[in-house]
Amino acid sequence: MENFKNEVEAVDALRVAYKQLHDEVCKVVIGQEDVVKEVLISIFSKGHCLLVGVPGLAKTLLVNTISQVLGLHYNRIQFTPDLMPSDIVGSEILDDTKKFKFIKGPIFANFILADEINRTPPKTQAALLEAMQENAVTIAGVRYTLDSPFFVLATQNPIEQEGTYPLPEAQLDRFMFNIWVDYPSFKDEITIVKNTTSNKIKTLKQVLTAEQIIEFQNVIKKVPVNDSVYEYAVKLVAKTRKNSEYATEITKKYISWGAGPRASQYLIIGAKTHAVLAGKYSPDIEDVKAVALPILRHRIIRNYKAEAEGMTVEKIIEALY
Repeated sequence: MENFKNEVEAVDALRVAYKQLHDEVCKVVIGQEDVVKEVLISIFSKGHCLLVGVPGLAKTLLVNTISQVLGLHYNRIQFTPDLMPSDIVGSEILDDTKKFKFIKGPIFANFILADEINRTPPKTQAALLEAMQENAVTIAGVRYTLDSPFFVLATQNPIEQEGTYPLPEAQLDRFMFNIWVDYPSFKDEITIVKNTTSNKIKTLKQVLTAEQIIEFQNVIKKVPVNDSVYEYAVKLVAKTRKNSEYATEITKKYISWGAGPRASQYLIIGAKTHAVLAGKYSPDIEDVKAVALPILRHRIIRNYKAEAEGMTVEKIIEALY
């Protein structure tokens, strides 16, 4: 924290920066305040997001807007059935001197929008997910480090599943948040239509630089956590496992497979970020609960009984609090 005198000053600066970021993004993205907040929490937590929502809910606009106010290099990758791994990470070509030259793919950016990630085969999905995990790619035995900060926001359409390749649970686990993007309210939709059918242009200002984002990510790591909060987070994850000593009746009745240790890690780092953005210097149990739903949503597999009785993942998670 070279630019701050102490941790308190750094936390206060992050909270002010977040408020400015949120206000700038919400100038353009109307009616998705919770989604904006969760995406920003994920960025400061060094996590990745999976956005699930029907077309036309400003998912692409959201990513583009956030990249502008953060001053990050942004690339969009449209996932299609014929997309190859080299279309993402890059490939080697022969140059004029008959030597191989590596041409970087769109993955070499700070902010990646993986649009409709379930439209492409597993081989190509894996190329992106490996980069997410390692922050690097290997081509012809040479390792290339990706730009920092590095953030992937993938989208999925939940209603049109014909001809798609759903992400396996092990790959879904790479995403910190699974965020559900819902329809805007009637009032918000009127505002959206007014803004997009006129010649009004919203001017956005850059709030942070890439270097500042990295610094704030390091600030989050240094936020202290009470042992009781660690215990609550780990116990909450353990409750999702039907063979655990902490399994509840809900777990045994409706869950076939629970969350792994990565969920516990994300609960703590997410709670830290949520606490800091709320003006606190250490997270409490309420901060863990605030981030639990998007973190656990894609890590719990319901059984047939849950589906038959209409027991959603969201209801199960809320019952485990």
